[in-house]
Amino acid sequence: MLGRRAMRWQAQRRSANVEDRRGSRNALVGGGIGTLLVALLVFFLGGNPSMLLGGGGGGPPQPGELTAEERELGEFVSTVLASTEDVWHELFRASGSEYREPTLVLFSDQTSSACGYAQAAVGPFYCPRDANVYLDLAFFDELSRRFHAPGDFAQAYVVAHEVGHHVQDLLGTLDEAHAQMERLDEAEANRISVALELQADYYAGVWGHHAAREGLIETSDIEEGLRAASAIGDDRLQRQSQGYVVPDSFTHGTSEQRLTWFRRGLESGDPSQGDTFNARDL
Repeated sequence: MLGRRAMRWQAQRRSANVEDRRGSRNALVGGGIGTLLVALLVFFLGGNPSMLLGGGGGGPPQPGELTAEERELGEFVSTVLASTEDVWHELFRASGSEYREPTLVLFSDQTSSACGYAQAAVGPFYCPRDANVYLDLAFFDELSRRFHAPGDFAQAYVVAHEVGHHVQDLLGTLDEAHAQMERLDEAEANRISVALELQADYYAGVWGHHAAREGLIETSDIEEGLRAASAIGDDRLQRQSQGYVVPDSFTHGTSEQRLTWFRRGLESGDPSQGDTFNARDL
């Protein structure tokens, strides 16, 4: 069920960069993410799908009909995406560069991407090979039920976090980080992965800062985003799925770290202050 639409989004513009595949089903080639444990771990926002997903083509789409609720949710995320476009165009322009807009692909259950197959169990992710954000909107129900983080801004945070990975892609941060990860042992590679995710959280906060200035969100909305950030830390999810925590295996950061960096972005609104790679508190 959709939460209370507290954000002032209805009168805002929609993005033209949304590809809605929710009425289609593509045949899955090969195996998927088979266990609940793996599914929980990859539910984290912003994972590296090329390490989790196989390639392959899809079968012909079979159209279906969306409910009014599903259509409204699609319009909502389209509005959030449009807001991120406005904010990042302005910030890139201020730094003397040009922002290239990503495409948000909405799907149900599974779909194909340039990074392989996207499945609902993988959660939202950004694929740098096609500059697309992939999102099964059923994840928002999971965010509300399993992680107890309902609300408009919690959902907007999900979109803004993935757009944060697109910003990293445009700045060359993703390529540099992934190149380093390939040369390092698992523990050090995980540390860089955590830095990437926390920076995407920070960039989501930067968007929230400017969206609040434009009157799109209010203080009560921001609390929803803060709850979402704290709900999906590695420590909390590992404790849920396996009953104990393994810090060296963290890839996204603890609940406290995610909350901290998201809040820092909200407070500053300055992308240049989001250097998570050299932060002492990482």
